[in-house]
Amino acid sequence: MAGELLLIPIGPLPPDLLPWLGEELHARFGRPWTSGPAMALPPEAYDAGRRQYRSDDLLERLRAFTEKAWRLLALVEADLYTPGLNFVFGQASLHGREALVALARLHPAFYSQPEDVERFHLRVLKEAVHELGHTLGLGHCPDRRCVMHFSNTLADTDFKGADFCPRCVRQVDRPPSQ
Repeated sequence: MAGELLLIPIGPLPPDLLPWLGEELHARFGRPWTSGPAMALPPEAYDAGRRQYRSDDLLERLRAFTEKAWRLLALVEADLYTPGLNFVFGQASLHGREALVALARLHPAFYSQPEDVERFHLRVLKEAVHELGHTLGLGHCPDRRCVMHFSNTLADTDFKGADFCPRCVRQVDRPPSQ
């Protein structure tokens, strides 16, 4: 299991999402994936004044699982924020092994648009690869087409690709400094 990507659902998810995403991430990172134990949204992470969950609280809970996996990616069907930002599409521990993607704002229906499963899946994939990139030590990239470009809006996510640019690939493939 130490070489696997562990996907953890926090709360209920669309039933086809984990298998689809697991295969897409396997193709990009070359790591097998497995589904981890489902978690409930912790009520103490909820900020009633904002009607959002604190992403930092969720990341902290995920650290208990990371010793069992190459990387851990949680998916949560909720709206998340971190102090200083109105919302986050995802968050990761830089150089850590845990990351999460907030699905709520990736749905077209969040913006009163017709649901589009293909568009939703592509957004989830981009955010998942982006957050896993942070766990690999990548920061934000100035290339607007690179998956590591910061998404300030959903339009930014829709514009960028789902893969690392050549510069980011070189950084990931670089051997660790001694």
